[in-house]
Amino acid sequence: MSDLPLDIMRLSADTIRTLTMDAVQKANIGHPGMPMGTADLSVVLWTQFLKHDPTAPNWPDRDRFVLSAGHGSMLLYSLLHLTGYPLPLEELKQFRQWDSKTPGHPEYGHTVGVETTTGPLGQGISTAVGMALAERHLAARYNRPNHTIIDHYTYVIASDGDLMEGVSHEASAIAGHLGLSKLIVLYDDNSITIDGSTALSMSEAVVQRYDAYGWHTQRVNGHDMAAVYAALEVARIANKPAFIACRTHIGYGSPHKQDTSAAHGSPLGEEEVALTKQALGWSYPEPFTVPDEVYAFMRDSVVAGQTAHLAWGEKLHAYQEVYPDEATELTAALHGELPENWQEHLPTFEPGTKMATRAASGNVLDAIAPVLPMLVGGSADLTGSNNTRAKSQTTLNRDNYGGSYIHYGVREHGMGAIMNGLYLHGGIRPYGGTFLVFSDYMRGAVRLAALMGIPVIYVFSHDSIGLGEDGPTHQPIEHLPALRAMPNLHVFRPADANETAIGWKMALDRQDGPTALILTRQGVTTISADTSGAARGGYVIADSDNPQALILATGSEVEIALAAKAQLDEQGIATRVVSLPSWELFEQQSAEYRASIIPPHITARVSIEAAAPFGWERYVGPYGTIIGIDRYGASAPFQTIYKKLGITSKAVVDAINKLLS
Repeated sequence: MSDLPLDIMRLSADTIRTLTMDAVQKANIGHPGMPMGTADLSVVLWTQFLKHDPTAPNWPDRDRFVLSAGHGSMLLYSLLHLTGYPLPLEELKQFRQWDSKTPGHPEYGHTVGVETTTGPLGQGISTAVGMALAERHLAARYNRPNHTIIDHYTYVIASDGDLMEGVSHEASAIAGHLGLSKLIVLYDDNSITIDGSTALSMSEAVVQRYDAYGWHTQRVNGHDMAAVYAALEVARIANKPAFIACRTHIGYGSPHKQDTSAAHGSPLGEEEVALTKQALGWSYPEPFTVPDEVYAFMRDSVVAGQTAHLAWGEKLHAYQEVYPDEATELTAALHGELPENWQEHLPTFEPGTKMATRAASGNVLDAIAPVLPMLVGGSADLTGSNNTRAKSQTTLNRDNYGGSYIHYGVREHGMGAIMNGLYLHGGIRPYGGTFLVFSDYMRGAVRLAALMGIPVIYVFSHDSIGLGEDGPTHQPIEHLPALRAMPNLHVFRPADANETAIGWKMALDRQDGPTALILTRQGVTTISADTSGAARGGYVIADSDNPQALILATGSEVEIALAAKAQLDEQGIATRVVSLPSWELFEQQSAEYRASIIPPHITARVSIEAAAPFGWERYVGPYGTIIGIDRYGASAPFQTIYKKLGITSKAVVDAINKLLS
């Protein structure tokens, strides 16, 4: 520690401060205070500990860094630029501008070196828990004596706001329970939020809270580089996740705005920027100046990571020689590749059998989990209800990190964020289950998965009033249209067991975004062995010659639609029934295909779905009828609720007759 090059480290920290001030001032919007306050501890972390290689930013055994306080994005952009990532100074000058690589909050897939999209507070630290869990899981699965190929840390910088948000409580509790010893959080303890002092809204003992979670905790002065270094050294050998509370000054160096909320989310102002640079002893008059010695120091600091990267390649080669099957399996998983012909293991179900789609989903998992080693599942304390645990899976815990089933407890939001981290780390295809009504609890994490375009899978069971006696608190009504409104989320509500298998296939084949499987509690009749049309989002499931009327349905209501068709056939009304398990997939089809399924000339159309009717207008058209639910449910046997709320074949028949008359 006495050998730390403190002078150049402090100059590097001041460079981050000045780059931040200049970028925010030029954009005339942004959050300068947090990067200015955490520059010192960040330089210690990035130059003395972080194992990374800017020339190969995605190599699997790199350390992960998550800026959970995403509003302080200029901290990350400055670090990426200074250490040699492909983020030129010109991009920093275009902070928060259209099409720049330096958006207001870090975005995964947009800027090289950004491990996850952060901004919504609490999501970053919670996602990092998933990354750290992925590291432990893959290490347990694939490391062998004398062949350690997965061995890295996950570092986080989190703010007061991150630790206020409930999702961080959920995820941090799971991290402590699982003993994720290679997760290290640096808490930017600056006691300031937008409204002012944290004393306005926060009085809990944060460090003691993390003690109670089962973390290793320390307190340091976040501007004392030697103290931060020593704390990180201790944290790295702790046998628990580590939490380092770093007391910092927001807007460090600003004569008038340091330690005030004025430094949090607004430019300092040109006069204050000049005064701050003067107070820091900054002798460069031009904005966006980086001293040559800072470039040299920061870029020299990555040599250790690059050396580790080269050594890892040699380790992998040696591993391949001794464990070729494991190496092939791991390499494929890290590239997101599924085993060849895995779809052949998907089960098919006999027509006429009655089975809840949640049960069918469980059967699918039983069939495919043994051949998909990268599949890691879990549930928010609803395993038996969601049918999310395959028979071949063992529990993942601190005694068995190699297990592939996670008991998240009653923590939907934490589960959603951790699933994002599991995928973003690489090597894992995560899925997780809860009741559809509780998708609200995890919506923030679902939205980020859709925004990042990552193929996380949600198993949402108990999808309607069909769950019956639990009543309106547990019966989703508005949730289907709400999820469909989310861009890039595929919602798949299968009509029967065979459509459920297709839903799993589509979800696992997808690489560019998440999928929500919406499954019934009640039994539904298996309609047909040929459900291949479900893969296109919508198809004709029953037809007549020259149909006069069209019934559109999803999920358990397809069975009701088929019953209505039988009654209409007896009346001599030729009717077509269309199953639309996924609107998103259907909209991806050609206009010709969609018109062949929903012919424009058939205007007598009725849709039926046990959910809020919003959105069906696009398919029913201006003359059709939408049968849905515009109120909350009730506590009663599901058959009674369907009848009382008018979700019946009679309602469909009456609507068709009215339209045709």
